[in-house]
Amino acid sequence: MPNRRESKKLGFWKFASASLIFRLILACFSGNLNLSSRPEVSTPVTSLRRLAEGYWLKQLSVSPYQGSMYHGSPLLLRILGPLTVKRIDGLPNHLLFSLVFVIADFISAILIRATGRMLESSHVHKLKSLGLEKLFQDKDILPSGDIAALVYLWNPFTMVTCVGFNTSPIDNMFVILSLYGASAGLPPLAAFGWVVATHLSLYPVVLVVPVIFLLGYGLDAPPRKLFLLSNSQVDEKPTEHGVHKTLLIKATETSSFRWRRVIFFIFWACIWITYVLFLCAGSVREYGGLGEMFNRTYGFILTVKDLSPNIGVMWYFFAEVFDFFRKMKFSFFLFCGYVGISLLSPVMHNLWIWRGTGNANFYFATAMAYACFQVFDEPIIIFHNVHRISGLMVLFVQH
Repeated sequence: MPNRRESKKLGFWKFASASLIFRLILACFSGNLNLSSRPEVSTPVTSLRRLAEGYWLKQLSVSPYQGSMYHGSPLLLRILGPLTVKRIDGLPNHLLFSLVFVIADFISAILIRATGRMLESSHVHKLKSLGLEKLFQDKDILPSGDIAALVYLWNPFTMVTCVGFNTSPIDNMFVILSLYGASAGLPPLAAFGWVVATHLSLYPVVLVVPVIFLLGYGLDAPPRKLFLLSNSQVDEKPTEHGVHKTLLIKATETSSFRWRRVIFFIFWACIWITYVLFLCAGSVREYGGLGEMFNRTYGFILTVKDLSPNIGVMWYFFAEVFDFFRKMKFSFFLFCGYVGISLLSPVMHNLWIWRGTGNANFYFATAMAYACFQVFDEPIIIFHNVHRISGLMVLFVQH
């Protein structure tokens, strides 16, 4: 058993190291790939070229938000801005950025791995409390957390953003940090990741709902009525199920909502928001203050002033889930769809912008299809979760 576990750990680090080496190789040639100009990779908020422009304006004692180039955080400008002018003898100037983003992706993968391991441990504990520990068997494959981390490291989209001169890896790292803190039951860490991620790009503000539920209920919490049903059955034979009843009582207590953690999360979120705003106020006090920063960052995102083509679209959310979305074969259809969009999007952009043989409808058709596939992912995730819980209930009744 120890040898098998050691081999699994060694297998993970082999694939992880290979991914980091491959990213560094891509980083050496990223200048020739010209990914920073691709609208599928870089956006006006995450563009590193715009950040360099903002830092150049700041060095000239001009507001970095002058004109319509930079729309990011002043803190990110202070941290990453100096790297735009630093050069290493004999090496490309963009290599420092690529190294920072590779490290950020590696930290994100480690956090995903740790979150997966906590989820697996919680899952085993809940199965034992229900008397279904036989369902969990040590398999020869890698643990789910390791697989999720490797999928993140070897995902072509994360690789492209890592070497595409944009700040998305930093945003992803703080989003994952928030989810990790919530999964580990650490309100200060969850609040810190959520506040910083929201400050950088605003979109992670919606993560406050899943973070609160993770803090309140914990990981992998089966329905409370399942524990109540098990408790009623154990009471009928107290002499035979003494140990099982003790585990069940603990599991029932932990399945209740923990309001204390949520209150601590809100408290620490207020502290981190105040601290971030204090730092931002010091950075932009000579350039219009916080009001100008809010207008040029969050206002820019909400009002959609930049109409340059990008992969995102304003799309509606489907009101109902159709039956064919629930089939397993539809996952393969989604995979093929993402591959097709990844190949067609650069072609449509080239036909519209450079060759002039197409129009905006060509490119935005791929953007709309990409948004649709993202919406279709949600019913599949929900269906599998409901199916898993239903399966647990059936197995428990049979047991």
